[in-house]
Amino acid sequence: MFKFIRFLITHGIALAIGFALGIYLLPVLIAPEAPSDAAVSSSASEAIYRARFYRDLPGSDFLHWGDGEVAITDKQISFMGSIAPGPDYQLYLTRELALTEQEFLAIKNESARVGAIRTFDNFILDIPATIRPAEYRALVVWCETFGEFITAAGYR
Repeated sequence: MFKFIRFLITHGIALAIGFALGIYLLPVLIAPEAPSDAAVSSSASEAIYRARFYRDLPGSDFLHWGDGEVAITDKQISFMGSIAPGPDYQLYLTRELALTEQEFLAIKNESARVGAIRTFDNFILDIPATIRPAEYRALVVWCETFGEFITAAGYR
C-alpha cells in the first residue's frame, strides 16, 4: 500500500511539473517569427510617442516582465526588447499608468485593447482604426488567460 501511495505522489508531482512547463513553454514553441530589428526600427522611426518597459515594476516578477523600448504611431505600436513568454498576452492602452494587477483591473473596462502579442522578442501591432493613442497615457501587457499583469509603461 505504501508503494502505491508513493507512486501516486511522485507521479502526481511529475505530472504537475510537466503541466506547468507545458503552459509556460507552449507559447514559445508555437510563436510566429518575431519581426526583425530593422522592421521594428522602421516602424519606430515615425513614432509620435515613446516609452520603456522595465523588468522591476511593482506588479512584475521573475515570470511576468518586459524589458525594452516601445514606439507608438497613429497606426502601429512597435516594441524592441523581450517579454517573458506566456499565453494569451494582450496589449492595452490606458488613460492612466497602472503598475500592478489591482491597478489595471480597476481601469481595465475603460482601457482599449490593441491586440494580441504573439512574439516575445520584438513585436509590431497595428492599432485598430477606432483607437486614438493621443487619448491614452500608458500601455499595459496583460495575460488574459490567467489574469496576470506582465508589464506597463507611460508615454504621456
